[in-house]
Amino acid sequence: MNNNTMSFKVYCALIPLLALFTSSGTRADNEPIMITVTKGFGLSLYASDLGDAKQMAIGDEGTLFVGSYKSGTIQALVDSNNDGRVDKRYMIDKGLDYPEAIAFYKGDLYVAENERIIRYLDIENRLRRPGRPKEVYEHLPEQVNKSSRAMHFGPDGRLYVAIGSPCNVCEPQAPFGSIIAIDTQTGSSEQIATGMRTVTGFDWSPVDNKLWFADQGRDWMGDRLPPDEINRIDRQGAHYGFPYVHATSVLEPAYEKPKGLKVTPPVFELPAHVAPMGLLFYRGDQFPQRYHDQLFVAENGSWNRSSKIGYQVTMLSLEGQQVTKRQTVVSFLDGEFPVARPYGLTMAPDGAIYISDDLKGNIYRLYYKGGNDADENE
Repeated sequence: MNNNTMSFKVYCALIPLLALFTSSGTRADNEPIMITVTKGFGLSLYASDLGDAKQMAIGDEGTLFVGSYKSGTIQALVDSNNDGRVDKRYMIDKGLDYPEAIAFYKGDLYVAENERIIRYLDIENRLRRPGRPKEVYEHLPEQVNKSSRAMHFGPDGRLYVAIGSPCNVCEPQAPFGSIIAIDTQTGSSEQIATGMRTVTGFDWSPVDNKLWFADQGRDWMGDRLPPDEINRIDRQGAHYGFPYVHATSVLEPAYEKPKGLKVTPPVFELPAHVAPMGLLFYRGDQFPQRYHDQLFVAENGSWNRSSKIGYQVTMLSLEGQQVTKRQTVVSFLDGEFPVARPYGLTMAPDGAIYISDDLKGNIYRLYYKGGNDADENE
């Protein structure tokens, strides 16, 4: 533990939080759970019992929408009295096919459901009765095997969709392994980048509007290979290596890189198997200045490694277009015991950050509670 972090214990006094951990039987009753949070910050449980909570979207009125993968639901959460904990829940839809990827834009909620994208009109005014969604795009590939989805509206008003590769390692057929941009008015689309494996987190830099994304490396190459990646799109149509080159220079033994293929290396390499899922540039003003415009990463954590790694939210400090430092903001790993698996990140209206947890079905709220100037300069 470094000087910038502190540990706190969750005891029986915090019944709503403790119950989520003891109910699994993996911990004895009354045994404390350790979560590490950067000095000056607080972490609270915003909502629970959400199934496999994955990606999130925030509405204009502060409604938090949560998509799932296995449970097939879209839920809406409202904190009507602004006390930092949800007090109203609405089921927007259920029985959907893998509605993990969601986005909010100009009053409407967009959901990627298998081979199509659907839209719920004027959703924050229709939480009790959302109505039948309208199909706005029907050309996504069938969601098979490991294929993941993520989507956000870009600064240009188009809907950007990351479509993961349907394998651990393979030569994916387009549009698998790419990011596409869709004009939701006309239905036209174009490929923005390719050569990626599993992308569920991407965001645009508030400094220059360039798109950054996290890509998870392949499995079964050992504990330390290959590194997971943080990438930036400087040129439309760039190829990021998968499956031929992993990270900067790890060659794939099963496939030879085609001659003439130019591979764009990552901006930054993360440790292997941390599994970066959510990516968020901090645009709020609640956190101290040194966090502004910096890149937050939700590391879902390892599953095929001899000892666990990840299970945390980190911040990448940027100078210009380069990553200069990586530090842990919240760690949910207590020894070899994962308290949570952070998945998605999104900003609350007050500048806090919501963190989804697909292990326990929780949403956590990371907020700044204050500190002295010396703490902030460490």
